[in-house]
Amino acid sequence: MVKGQSIGCQTPEECVVQFRVRYSETDQMGTFYNSRALEWFECGRTELLRSLRLPYAEMEKRGVFLPVIEAHVEYRSRARYDDLLHMTSRGSLVGKARLRVDVDIVQSNGGAPVACGYTIHAVTDPTGKPIRPPPWLAELFANGVNDERRR
Repeated sequence: MVKGQSIGCQTPEECVVQFRVRYSETDQMGTFYNSRALEWFECGRTELLRSLRLPYAEMEKRGVFLPVIEAHVEYRSRARYDDLLHMTSRGSLVGKARLRVDVDIVQSNGGAPVACGYTIHAVTDPTGKPIRPPPWLAELFANGVNDERRR
């Protein structure tokens, strides 16, 4: 898991986290291993929800789960051990029962892009049955992009 520090939310739907690439996250070529990007995306999503005062554990207590149903990553450039990275995560509701989280990861020094992409999550009950987002969840992302074409 990324050990990072949340450095702020630009809007209620956007959260920024800074973190360093750990040695265990690199491969023989000296750059971060490709699967790490999805782990970093998870950290960004978790901190986004926390910044909205809705930790994921609280959502589960309320009977709402967000399983990943789609993921996309574009690898833009290398990040090496101890590089300081800046990750911005933005959430929006799409369709009738989905949450999309867009993520951009850049080098903190100079802003060179490292990776970008998104994850799409079904909104489900504890049994995995898709449900419409409850009003308290929908309100959190009311100002986000709600566009049926972004599926």
